Amino acid sequence: MLCTETQATSCSLDLSLGLALDTDTVTRTRQPPAMSAAATAPPCHSRPSPLNPNARAMPSAGKPNAVSTRTHLANLDRLLVRPLPLLQPKKLPAEEPGDGEATPDDRSGRSGLLNALNLSTFLPFTRKPPVDEMSPRSLAYMQRLLTLSPRPSPKGSIAAEWRRYHGEGGWEGLLDPLDQNLRREILRYGDFVQAAYTAFHSMPAAAAAASHGQHRTLVLPDRSYRPTRSLFASSSLSIPPWAQRRSAPRWLTQRSSFVGYVAVCDNEREVQRMGRRDIAIVLRGTATCPEWAENLRTGLVPLTEDDNASAPKVAKGFLSLYKTAGDHVPSLSDAIVEEVKRLVELYKGEELSITVVGHSLGASLALLAADELSACLSTNTDHRPPPVAVVSFGGPKTGNRAFVDRLQRERGVNVLRVVNAGDVVTRVPAPISREGYVHAGAELRLDSRDSPCLRPDAGLACCHDLEAYLHLLDGFAGSGQPFRADASRSVARLLTYQRPNVKRAYVERAMVLGFETASPRTATANGAGADGQCGYLASPT
Repeated sequence: MLCTETQATSCSLDLSLGLALDTDTVTRTRQPPAMSAAATAPPCHSRPSPLNPNARAMPSAGKPNAVSTRTHLANLDRLLVRPLPLLQPKKLPAEEPGDGEATPDDRSGRSGLLNALNLSTFLPFTRKPPVDEMSPRSLAYMQRLLTLSPRPSPKGSIAAEWRRYHGEGGWEGLLDPLDQNLRREILRYGDFVQAAYTAFHSMPAAAAAASHGQHRTLVLPDRSYRPTRSLFASSSLSIPPWAQRRSAPRWLTQRSSFVGYVAVCDNEREVQRMGRRDIAIVLRGTATCPEWAENLRTGLVPLTEDDNASAPKVAKGFLSLYKTAGDHVPSLSDAIVEEVKRLVELYKGEELSITVVGHSLGASLALLAADELSACLSTNTDHRPPPVAVVSFGGPKTGNRAFVDRLQRERGVNVLRVVNAGDVVTRVPAPISREGYVHAGAELRLDSRDSPCLRPDAGLACCHDLEAYLHLLDGFAGSGQPFRADASRSVARLLTYQRPNVKRAYVERAMVLGFETASPRTATANGAGADGQCGYLASPT
């Protein structure tokens, strides 16, 4: 009886399955082709496909999904080719402040008590304005600066007015609003100083190589200029052995260090565009301990044997670095005069100009070099001496009123000072000093608060950083005018070396774009920054 019941059950199951299969076969045979494709589609989900964001979400028990594989692949290709969307920056989670530390939103801690007592609601003037807000247009602009190579200002011909661009007339009518051709010339000189920083930090302890006639290999950002001689500055001070740390590198305390170079424009097309052949003397800022020690020697000393009250005087430390010879290298003064005289003789009969460029300490050394060069070249009565101009970035006061008068009136040197309003180095020595320091030349004033990229409360180091100077210069249009909308200088270096002073929205946008900032040590050692260009190390001053 059991076997009979089992067999009956098996026959019933077989019959049911057969009927189901026959019914399914008939149904597939009679339905249209479109329904057949829908019947074989995979099960639907309640969320839309990430490869087809335009498709509407359908319930799992609803109509089957009729999107073909071809459509999925087309949407995938579109996602892979389409650039990243402009996402609004996400707020970073606030870190728990330690004992005695200010919160991220209140770095100074000045309004902490007001916020704790909830008084900021009743005292609106105590609230700090947001500094990290950025519009979608600014984010798109940031993406372009990080993904495209920097485009300099248009190279217009200045041959007809090259003396005016070189400072004749004190750059009147060119600084405010800033002429685009002058902006490009100043940016190029600033990049030359960046190359000097790169050359020093790539091989800082190579001063002895100059005694064997070895010229340091330099790669300039503008290949129309060719470096002809390396320059070294020597300090009259030496760091005593007891003050030297074993862990510190030896170059940090060496007396003589690479400080710059002399270059000449040897591209004939560029010579024709500029209207003359330009000789550039490029000088970097403070980098070693002896140079720092010389910066602190602010007493004025006369440039000549005459030591009366009306004699031209300069800071003792600057003059020491300029006139002191090293153990294996000549003094900076002798090297500059010798090389410039050689180049002037080499290109005798051509229209020449001499431009001395410097940042920070190099700005003061540039004034001393220009003063001496104008005197030495004027003694040659065979031909008219080339005009001498100085372009300085973040330079301190160098000498007294008598020195400035001799430099500009007697020697005819044109001086252009590029100054950041937040840079304290440009205000030292302080006005309360009894020595009577004064600035020389025309001033081009910038302000970090005008930048859409930098924080309004940028630190002192950022305000003195040369790359920050060049960033502000590229965007400066004129007093009271907004930052240039078509400023095209890349901000990759600024992100690498001044990241804490860059607005958070820019940093987050750079992370979304996949930009990885290299450390200053790595970028300098490799000779290139994260953006693929020549790397540099910001001036420690």
